[in-house]
Amino acid sequence: MKQLHFKYYLLFSVCTLLLLTGCGADITPSGTTNQAIDIYPDYKDVTIPPNIAPLNFQVKVEEATALILSDTQGNTFQVRGNANGLFIIPPKKWENMLQANRGADITFTICLKSRDGWTASQPFTMHVAEEDIDPYLAYRLIQPTYTFWNEMGIFQRNLETYEQTPIYENKYTEYNCVNCHSFASRQPQNLLFHMRAKNAGTVLVQGSSAEKLNTKTDQTISALVYPYWHPSGNYITFSVNDTKQSFFAHSSNILEVFDNASDVVIYDVQKHEVFSSPLLQSAEAYETFPTFSPDGKSLYFCTATPVDSLPYTYKDVHYSLCRIEVDVETRTFGTKVDTLFNAEVEGKSISFPRISPDGRWLAVTLHNAGNFSIWHPEADLYLIDLQDGSMHPLKEANSPTATDSYHSWSTNSRWLAFSSRRDDGLYTRPYFTYVDAEGNAKKPFMLPQENPVKYYNDLAYSFNIPELVSGKVELQQQEIASIMKETPGIDVTFAAP
Repeated sequence: MKQLHFKYYLLFSVCTLLLLTGCGADITPSGTTNQAIDIYPDYKDVTIPPNIAPLNFQVKVEEATALILSDTQGNTFQVRGNANGLFIIPPKKWENMLQANRGADITFTICLKSRDGWTASQPFTMHVAEEDIDPYLAYRLIQPTYTFWNEMGIFQRNLETYEQTPIYENKYTEYNCVNCHSFASRQPQNLLFHMRAKNAGTVLVQGSSAEKLNTKTDQTISALVYPYWHPSGNYITFSVNDTKQSFFAHSSNILEVFDNASDVVIYDVQKHEVFSSPLLQSAEAYETFPTFSPDGKSLYFCTATPVDSLPYTYKDVHYSLCRIEVDVETRTFGTKVDTLFNAEVEGKSISFPRISPDGRWLAVTLHNAGNFSIWHPEADLYLIDLQDGSMHPLKEANSPTATDSYHSWSTNSRWLAFSSRRDDGLYTRPYFTYVDAEGNAKKPFMLPQENPVKYYNDLAYSFNIPELVSGKVELQQQEIASIMKETPGIDVTFAAP
């Protein structure tokens, strides 16, 4: 009994001490300063969706810290920094403030404690957009070197919380390579991804059913590679590639992946057939990275003129952006190929064409040469206006010194998720930028984490192929593993024109 009384007395004493010292109570700054405090991640003056998890951040100062969040309606709340200067923003208060401030700014004021009281530093803002972002992001986690690349998985993150769950981990199929996840119109129930090496094949999931596809045919260069779904969900366009890679000891690129040959085909999901056009299978060109227009009537792809002596001449390979009309139901193609970006004239190379769902903007990655832009520090994001054909860089989104590469659109065409190495130059992280109706980007923000410093410092994996998804993928990993290991799979055939 005496021990119990002592515990109550100790608890009462601690609570009294906390109240007397003001710890946890709201503070009133007694002074201000023009000092701007650096934060990590850099979330200053970014535009954010109203359905994003709290953008927690850290300041590196010796003093005790507090954060005041306020809006234009007079609402406010405060957060105390921990011993490391980390601010953990209460999710419910954050959600309420964002929902109440669509289209408005939230002001953040960092306060530092001294002997004379609290001093408010120079405030900064985050602008809350009117439009939501799709609630999930899918990506592959892979180490940025090829030493331990066998440990990987495809994961999904709830953007409204910090929950990350696996879509598929390769530990279930003997640590093989899993790659190229793709969704039909951002739908979580219709997706595919490849397995290479052990238990090879393509996993195609539609609703509650899944199947294994053996996609190499006698008429195609390789098994199916880079995918993009037709808006109907009944067809998928792929490249087929004879791909090689080289490592460099004295280059900022470190790694270059290049094609010795590549073509573009279309896969009929119901008939398990691929078909193509001679205009997409030329021996005089490398065709790759195909994508459908939102209405499904055009096929966009990248194409380059072959060069000799690869990989030594990889800097001489430049990919143009082209388009051809297509009717997937009748399997007919247009008789000419239109060039939207001429690499021979521009002296640059394009990869990853992706059209906004509203059909207005075509996002691409522009870089000096080749098609493997994720290791090119000069790679940047550009938009092509499909109304007039003009092209401009996403200046506010691009990093001046680091790679900005793979990207995907949100359903409402207002958000672009993309991969960037700007954080440390080595690891690829997901970023998000708001793109307005005129095609202008806002300052991007990195994928928020509950403790971003610890998370990103400890994580030895890069985020590969960030894809926005409209909901959570419900996939039974063991069932997929069983199909891939224990069934022969469906042989895909090539249908002659």
